[in-house]
Amino acid sequence: MVAVLLLSLKGFSQGSTDYGSGLKFNLNDDGSKFMRVIAWNQIWFRSAEMNPGTMIGGEPTSTATDIGNRRLRFLAYAQVSKRYMILTHFGINNQTFINGGAAGTSGTGGYGAGKKPGLFFHDAWNEYAVVLPEKDKKFSFTLGAGLHYYMGLSRLTMASTLNFLTIDAPIFNWPLIENSDQFARQVGLFAKGKYGKLEYRLSYNKPYATNLTPTNTTNASNAVAVDNSGVTKWSKAGYLEYQFLDQEANVLPFKVGSYLGTKKVFNIGAGFYTAPDATKTSVNNTINKHDIKLFSTDVFLDMPIGKKENKMAVTGYSVLYDYDFGPNYLRNVGIMNIGSIDPNFTGSRAIAGAGNAQPTIGSGTIWYTQAGILLPNQEVKPKVRIQPFGAVTYKNFDALTQSSTQFDVGSNFFIDGHHAKITAQYSTRPVYTSLTNRSGSLGDFVVQLQIYL
Repeated sequence: MVAVLLLSLKGFSQGSTDYGSGLKFNLNDDGSKFMRVIAWNQIWFRSAEMNPGTMIGGEPTSTATDIGNRRLRFLAYAQVSKRYMILTHFGINNQTFINGGAAGTSGTGGYGAGKKPGLFFHDAWNEYAVVLPEKDKKFSFTLGAGLHYYMGLSRLTMASTLNFLTIDAPIFNWPLIENSDQFARQVGLFAKGKYGKLEYRLSYNKPYATNLTPTNTTNASNAVAVDNSGVTKWSKAGYLEYQFLDQEANVLPFKVGSYLGTKKVFNIGAGFYTAPDATKTSVNNTINKHDIKLFSTDVFLDMPIGKKENKMAVTGYSVLYDYDFGPNYLRNVGIMNIGSIDPNFTGSRAIAGAGNAQPTIGSGTIWYTQAGILLPNQEVKPKVRIQPFGAVTYKNFDALTQSSTQFDVGSNFFIDGHHAKITAQYSTRPVYTSLTNRSGSLGDFVVQLQIYL
């Protein structure tokens, strides 16, 4: 058990030999009982093309630059006995100069727009190891309950935000984000463990209530499903992953995005999420309920390559999502969106809305692939490791007659592994002016400074 816990600590220090176990407080002499604290900040500087019909601060604009707090987080977990663990995780996200502040903040002054964001819990759960993950046992089994991140579906759905390959997740990997979940989490029961090289995660959850009103239509083919769960029914989620090479730690749910050559990993996984009667449509004023049925399959590769002294590594991940939220379901999302609708705009507006919003989640299929290479170690001081990467996304939503392809390209500059890094990325996004017309693409350039302890 102690060895497994030490592996989990090492999993938080990819690419840094100096970091060790970080901020860890032993509760007994041999360190098998302890509390671990993790804190991290991700600061974004952005330059972006805005969707047509955007204004910021009451002024029309087609471009914008800003700086904001993408994530400011604090996580603590304690192994208080050989079998019992408790975890809490809280912080803020997406604070800009004009939005992301506490509820009710607006205008000018001490509680002006964007100021004093409210802290909230991202995770809060307890768990008990029914069958301990000892070295000589093929099978381990742990039960837990609370606000948790064991949401199944895909590796990227349970990704750690500390060690992404690209600058961030593509968001559609969290398909319920802030509708029927709380920032990618739900409250419920979960089971996790391993059988040999097979890792499993299952959960049974009570989704958060949704109450969007569907637009009535007289033609069933034009009906659009919206999140409206009524008396919310329990959801089920799961993810199975076969780990062919090195075994990954399963103490915490957070999946590593890039190990920087510290492990040899090749995994194939598949997952699901289902929720009965979770969306609604209205046809001739008759309400119809629809199940949410989400499935995925993915593959992950991360391993050192080339001469040992060069410390090079390659990372790759590919996932296919098959989403069914009901007829023509479509959701537009913009990360840290600072734009608002310009009521006086007379051109062709983006149907996704203002700012950097785009069609992100919907009934249909999404294929996403990313890859990166850690370049040879340089004998210079200070040592900065460089990891160029790229990603491609293909979306084919039922609500849109034209599919879309978009790209991300950038590089990580590691000062101390993932613990201190700078990431630069340019991304494209599709712009639709109607459900039948994709007018082109716009771009965003982001530079991130990440620090975590």
